[in-house]
Amino acid sequence: MGVRETDQFELLAELKAELAFIEKGGYRRPALDVWRARSVFQDSPICPNFRLHSRPEPCHECVLVQFVPPESRDRRIPCHHIPLTEAGDTIDSAERWADQNELEAMVVKWLRGAIEQLEKAVGLTVGARGH
Repeated sequence: MGVRETDQFELLAELKAELAFIEKGGYRRPALDVWRARSVFQDSPICPNFRLHSRPEPCHECVLVQFVPPESRDRRIPCHHIPLTEAGDTIDSAERWADQNELEAMVVKWLRGAIEQLEKAVGLTVGARGH
């Protein structure tokens, strides 16, 4: 079971789409399954199983698996084990102490940092984009 190889530009586009999804209240909209709470990353268009109830796609097909530590890639929800803060907080750990606002703020900050690093890696700077 290998990790999905993702082009840096594709990854950058996916992370920007996830950031836009969160900023537009994507996790605050009513869930399709009213009996369960919304799940960060799992209930987002970034997930290969978005809106698929049977979850047929393996998590190693997700672009986010690149950010999951190798020792956590076999977990049930690997993306919930991405270290989001310098202290090592993950979605899995933060769900125990953070409210929705705190969790989303943590994810937004991580996404912005990851986007900034990728833009530098692919040579996209504010000047290079013509802004």
